Amino acid sequence: MKQLRLKVLAGLFVVAGVLSWGAARLWDSVGTLPSVPLAAPVVLAVIAVVLTATALSLRARLRAQRDRRPGAKGVEPLMAARAVVFGQASALVAALVAGMYGGAGVFLLAHLDVPARRDQALYAAFAVLAGLGVIAAALFLERVCKLPEDDDKKPSAA
Repeated sequence: MKQLRLKVLAGLFVVAGVLSWGAARLWDSVGTLPSVPLAAPVVLAVIAVVLTATALSLRARLRAQRDRRPGAKGVEPLMAARAVVFGQASALVAALVAGMYGGAGVFLLAHLDVPARRDQALYAAFAVLAGLGVIAAALFLERVCKLPEDDDKKPSAA
């Protein structure tokens, strides 16, 4: 399994932001701009909390297993792999969604004199922050589940 790269996430964020900004300009010239739902930052924040809780739980269990505490509940490798895949998928989607709301928010910054658009810009900003929280939590989860490096890189002669 390959590690998430910040360049890929940043690229997704920027591309989605630019496309969203252009689509917002086009949509506004044709009619009314679709609203940014209040649920967007809430859902992203919930996903960030779930990822952080999973990472903290796995870290505690791995630490107890490594320290060989009596009664320590181990971590199944497949469960850790599933958690990492969930984190990586969440980070990729969050980068796209945050970029989309970021582009819409940048467009809305030019129209802050209208109270409804000001609220939409605020919701978009919170969605971007929550998306960045998802990405940070996913990277933390990935770091927790990373296998330690082998000490001897050379294959042993048996």
